[in-house]
Amino acid sequence: MMQTVVPLESLGRVHFIGIGGVGMSAVARIMVSRGVPVSGSDAKDLPVMHDLQAAGARIDVGYDSANLGDASTVVAGSAIRDDNPELAAARAAGIPVLHRSEALAATMAGHRVVTVAGTHGKSTTTSMVAVLLKEAGADPTFAIGANVPALGVNAAAGASDIFVAEADESDGSFLNYQPLIAVVTNVEADHLDHYGTAEAVYASFDKFAALLPSEGVLLACADDAGARALAGRVASQGNTRVLKYGTADDADIRLEDDGPGRVSVTVEGVRYPLELQVPGRHNALNAAAAFGVALELGVDPRAAAAALGHFTGASRRFELKGQGRGVRVYDDYAHHPTEVRAALSAARSVAGDKKVHVLFQPHLFSRTREFAAEFAAALDLADTALILDIYPAREDPIPGVTSTLITDKLSHGHLVSADQAVTAILEAASEGDVILTVGAGDVTSYGPAIVEQLDGQHA
Repeated sequence: MMQTVVPLESLGRVHFIGIGGVGMSAVARIMVSRGVPVSGSDAKDLPVMHDLQAAGARIDVGYDSANLGDASTVVAGSAIRDDNPELAAARAAGIPVLHRSEALAATMAGHRVVTVAGTHGKSTTTSMVAVLLKEAGADPTFAIGANVPALGVNAAAGASDIFVAEADESDGSFLNYQPLIAVVTNVEADHLDHYGTAEAVYASFDKFAALLPSEGVLLACADDAGARALAGRVASQGNTRVLKYGTADDADIRLEDDGPGRVSVTVEGVRYPLELQVPGRHNALNAAAAFGVALELGVDPRAAAAALGHFTGASRRFELKGQGRGVRVYDDYAHHPTEVRAALSAARSVAGDKKVHVLFQPHLFSRTREFAAEFAAALDLADTALILDIYPAREDPIPGVTSTLITDKLSHGHLVSADQAVTAILEAASEGDVILTVGAGDVTSYGPAIVEQLDGQHA
């Protein structure tokens, strides 16, 4: 990883390999709006590529070394394999290749940077901060790893000097940023395919917090053991101001339960009600973090509280896909046991006394191997748990690692084929129930298919 930020004006024409990805397109959007010549390619023709083309980027569908053109800099994310023809050609030609995070860091120069890190909740919390600031009158630049309906896009260049970005720890690339405010939602063992051990994960968050300058601040969740421990370590060093948010008695931004579906935050003895449109305790905690960021940036607390009411969720974060026959269908990107548990808890709060049915697709062989028992325990919160085959993403199969590692530990759930999944989950659901599709792979495509079938049954 690089230690110093590359000046944006020195990059020349920038070519993005995999420009259709939500993270890559976010950086490309900001560069285009800043006047940087941008080109890019992706294996599929995705809607965001048409947006970028309309904004002035040169876009190609399919990977070919000729797509590089006269690029002076190439940007590639962790998902791009070494044998990608464009990446291979760039390296052979000696063209500098930046990780997506390095390219994003180049766009942050001269800004007050807010980065949101954590094993879970990054996209939602970053989205909340961006929506809050925009609604409160600030006009931040933002880059988010999800599309946000309330913003219309996943990234935009604002007029103010505030830059809000999601900081991804999965490959250690969050160490490329220079934040003024760093939010840590939680710290848990994950991405062990990269880190190897839980201790290495914790150490990386220590390094992340160490990026803060003397005038910076760490906002850590007091309700999460890992984030709380991080806050303690940072505070003991005395170099960085630390604020904790959550329901704990010693939280500086304390989240209060005001009854069913209602919460408030108390800061320095003053209580501010929050009118949230998103369910779940995890979302209330994310809102408390966003509120804390806003106060640090000088936003009036009452304006901050009111602005949070405009947040309607991030794409694939307990996103309502539709309903029919009295059954509501949601989709969630959850791919770690803690996230699955949070998504199912949110579904329970929405379903009331009705049932919750989940269609889950494990993501990565290594993650399934490490957390099979924890996934099963989380999925048992549902009334019905149907499990698809593992989505491999960037990994090759691991002998002996299949979805049965999870299903063998479920008390009420079983493996289901891709062909039978929609039919099976619809057979389980009755009027008033909630269906939830969960995972970071292509399970998201099942939601619309389920809604379509429900509409057909209704008709």
